[in-house]
Amino acid sequence: MLTNHKEIKAWLDSMDIENYTINDAGTVTVEGDVVISGKGLTEIPVQFRIVYGYFSCGFNNLESLNGSPREVGGDFDCWNNSLTSLNDAPQEVGGNFNCINNSLTSLNGSPREVGGDFNCWNNSFTTNPNCDTIINGQLIWE
Repeated sequence: MLTNHKEIKAWLDSMDIENYTINDAGTVTVEGDVVISGKGLTEIPVQFRIVYGYFSCGFNNLESLNGSPREVGGDFDCWNNSLTSLNDAPQEVGGNFNCINNSLTSLNGSPREVGGDFNCWNNSFTTNPNCDTIINGQLIWE
């Protein structure tokens, strides 16, 4: 995890992320969208705090959501990775939460609240997954 402000800035700029603030603690707030999909990432190297738009980290090789924002104003997409857990997922997602095409066996660690649908189909569930998430849309698991 990057903690040096100069290194964080260099990484954010290399990912074409705009309208960001690096907070004193080294966390990042973005007044817009974050799209780091399809970049071959094995980790999210910065700690996002709040992303007011949507956050998309799909089509990578992530095994963990460490570095994900605590809050996302729009959709959160982490589909097509190698996730076995939702630990470190955002706690609040204003739009849809999409964790399709991973290796999840449970929804432990899922957000407290999702403003839209919770899409988790094509994972490794053996039974209907349960979660304590407040879902304002639907839980779609198969």
